[in-house]
Amino acid sequence: MTPLRILIADDHEAVRRCVRSLLASREDWDICGEAVDGYDAIRKAKELKPDVVLLDISMPHLSGLEAAPVIRKETPQSEILIFSQHEASQMRQAALQAGARGYVAKSDAARDLLAAIEAVSQHLQPSSPAPGIQSSM
Repeated sequence: MTPLRILIADDHEAVRRCVRSLLASREDWDICGEAVDGYDAIRKAKELKPDVVLLDISMPHLSGLEAAPVIRKETPQSEILIFSQHEASQMRQAALQAGARGYVAKSDAARDLLAAIEAVSQHLQPSSPAPGIQSSM
């Protein structure tokens, strides 16, 4: 079986390291790359063609909200999951309108991130999303 390929885009090395550690529990997932800003995320999404792009909103040079529609257009096979410190419902709605399939607050990562990645990788809405997971479906 081909592993699920995930691109992590966050400007903080510590966050990327924690996400890598959390995702390491899944042997059938592969972190195919990391990006440090929105432009880097677009470039690497085009190059690597990941199944899932885990995209922070607040990044330098180009935000995740600005990068998401470009990634959606350039690599339509890639699902976008916004992973952000912002928990406001308006921010969630903006992320979904930008082309993300789902949204997980960083504060809920330990509880929700793996299930959210699994759901978006299957182009599904989580069946009973936890409070931190929102879906565009």
